[in-house]
Amino acid sequence: MILNRIEILDFKNIPDTRLEFSPGVNCLVGLNGMGKSNLLEAIHMMCLARGMSSMPESALIRHGADMLAIKGDFTSDAGTEQRVAVGIVKGKGKSLKLNGKEYERISAHIGAFPLVCVTPADSMLVSGSAEERRRLTDMVISQADPVYLTHLIRYSRSLESRNRMLRAGVRDDLLYESVESAMTIAANEIHAARRRWVADIAPRLSSYYSMIAGNEERANLEYRSVLNDATLPEVFADRRAKDIALGYTSQGIHRDDLGTSLGDYSMRRLGSQGQVKSFTLALRLAIFDYLKTTGGKTPILLLDDIFDKLDASRVEHILQMVSSGDNFGQIFITDTNRGHIDYILGRLEGNPKLFEVSHGSFTEIPPGNIHTEMQTAAEPEI
Repeated sequence: MILNRIEILDFKNIPDTRLEFSPGVNCLVGLNGMGKSNLLEAIHMMCLARGMSSMPESALIRHGADMLAIKGDFTSDAGTEQRVAVGIVKGKGKSLKLNGKEYERISAHIGAFPLVCVTPADSMLVSGSAEERRRLTDMVISQADPVYLTHLIRYSRSLESRNRMLRAGVRDDLLYESVESAMTIAANEIHAARRRWVADIAPRLSSYYSMIAGNEERANLEYRSVLNDATLPEVFADRRAKDIALGYTSQGIHRDDLGTSLGDYSMRRLGSQGQVKSFTLALRLAIFDYLKTTGGKTPILLLDDIFDKLDASRVEHILQMVSSGDNFGQIFITDTNRGHIDYILGRLEGNPKLFEVSHGSFTEIPPGNIHTEMQTAAEPEI
């Protein structure tokens, strides 16, 4: 999947811009807070129908504006031209169109434009709550398997119904079983899909971690679910009285988690900043491989400020991976360090692009200027 061009109006700090991109590597350099990450979030919004953070979507509209608009022209791996348009109007919600036709269900867009995004906030995938890791798992599997998202929606709706009954103090077992039967069907499908995903992604994660860290430390994921050891009807029957007392469903696949480890120890408890960053980057690259091989489409790869808190050897290994070969397709890289960017561009063939970013404005540096500046630039201090 290639994003050829983008038009942005009043998205965060970007007032109005139109940019054309390289099908290979696109680099954005500038100080923090200038809008580099906002451009990546606009791309994320088009591909996955949501921003990168959990903030209300109305907060994405530039201060003083009433609406935002993002339009992008894509070329699929098969050569098909497609246009995605996203609009958000204050007080009226979001619209999403493909080739001028609005989706009846926005969920139908998920997976059509696969994307993998690496951000500084990825450390929360290790140190954060189980919800962070479930959200990642569900988003990735949904991009490769649209039926999975249907099961998630059905389970969530049934879960809401069960929780309402629990809060109301309902004690009729037959009523609970009528709701729980639908939850069980969806939960079994979700559980099976998550188990397959973890089994597929774990060896990819371990391989990428070794390449980034430059050693044989084995990174691993473990799928933790109550359904690993019992059926959902057994779990509900055993905990129904306690759930009524609590007023919510305390066990189920909505409580699943991923265990993260390096060798024999927990990443969450003992991982250093560099190890956590290497682990989450390796996980994202493993996800990229998974989506590419499972979905049959090459995702767009967004690398947002990935070099912070990494030692020199790990940065070197990452730069070698992303700047050589054609495994990763189209890449967007942001950094405040021009040395990192010049180093990447100096190793690339083809037609990479470089943009300087300042206060929501983007200035493309012509190829001749890039080449001239790289001749005099020292190799980055990494």
